[in-house]
Amino acid sequence: MKHLEIIFNALKGCFITLFLATVTPMAAQQDSLRMDSVEISLLTCQPHDEVYSLYGHTAIRYHDLRKDGIDIAFNYGIFDFKKSFFVLRFVFGLTDYELGAYSYRFFQEEYRRFGSMVTEQVLNLTDEEKAVLQQALAVNMKSENRVYRYNYFYNNCTTKARDIIEKCITGKIEYESRDDYAPTFREMVHEMTRDNPWARFGNDLLLGIKADSKTTMRQQEFLPYNLMYDFDHAQIYLYGQYRPLVKERRIAVPAGVRMVKSEIPLTPLECMVILLGIGLILFLIEWKKQKAFVVWDVLLMLITGIIGIVLFLMLFSQHPTVSLNLQFILLNPLSLFFLWQVLNSKRTRYWHITAVLCVLFLIGGLFQSYAEGIWSLALCLLLQSILHLKVKNEKSKVKRNNEK
Repeated sequence: MKHLEIIFNALKGCFITLFLATVTPMAAQQDSLRMDSVEISLLTCQPHDEVYSLYGHTAIRYHDLRKDGIDIAFNYGIFDFKKSFFVLRFVFGLTDYELGAYSYRFFQEEYRRFGSMVTEQVLNLTDEEKAVLQQALAVNMKSENRVYRYNYFYNNCTTKARDIIEKCITGKIEYESRDDYAPTFREMVHEMTRDNPWARFGNDLLLGIKADSKTTMRQQEFLPYNLMYDFDHAQIYLYGQYRPLVKERRIAVPAGVRMVKSEIPLTPLECMVILLGIGLILFLIEWKKQKAFVVWDVLLMLITGIIGIVLFLMLFSQHPTVSLNLQFILLNPLSLFFLWQVLNSKRTRYWHITAVLCVLFLIGGLFQSYAEGIWSLALCLLLQSILHLKVKNEKSKVKRNNEK
């Protein structure tokens, strides 16, 4: 991966300079441009094993078919993991991506190495529309325009490619309705992460109730496959005539052997079921002894508290689908404030509060989809709350009897 990064950085400036030189100034060269020799395509890439690629990818290809003509892939998905506070900025919705331009052959080789198929849809554009799109890409490639604020559902590499293509078409694009089924954002994320249960679990922890709302056809185009499907079935309407948006569809990179990284051997659901099993066994032992195990109490409190800190931070995120998360009823930092009292076996109202929160959390599951198996944690906490209330009552009875 390192050598590809070095090559990319070396070639990036060359291709940007070359492309800008072919379109500036546009007005003076408009007549001399032979746009009939140019193909502009939408590239749709299958997912590969890296976490950031689980949903696929979209790019635009500009290919001048003439001898020595340039062949460039425009990629709105360029980001830098090494940038300061990248993960923190991503959590808060403050991630900046940028448009990159580099050799199409390099783009092909990258996805061939991943074993991911790339589908190319050659757009059915007029010469004038190609020229307008060429100019728009050149403007986007300027240093002051290249960087944009990324949002996974609403402003990502796929929606950026769609938007710039739509703006450069003279007629009106009419998309064919798919069907009456309107999936939620969460359902679409589940579909794309079906082979990555821990990625699905992490997403479900962060996504709130807004992710369970039905989506429009346009909102569904944040996924590359959906946009590819819609482009295939779209028509351009102009002056009473229709023409298909896609002129030709071809396989740019055939599917290869995907290298799958080994994950945690247990799924989140299996881990949660094991946690519940341990909780039930300990609950029976504790009930019989009429004594709570402090170590188990502390472990449950740490789990909920640490996850709760993450969900608390999401309240301040600019991602619109994470701000209202009913899982925060149970998974919140409250337990950390009572941790010292529990460790020192002091009287605390924490277990009274937790019992109420557990019931509210389970009711909230009627309105929002929770992370898979998280109900196991809720049941463990509820059992501990019942136990503590029971032990407290028994101690109160003993005390009253002794006073008589």
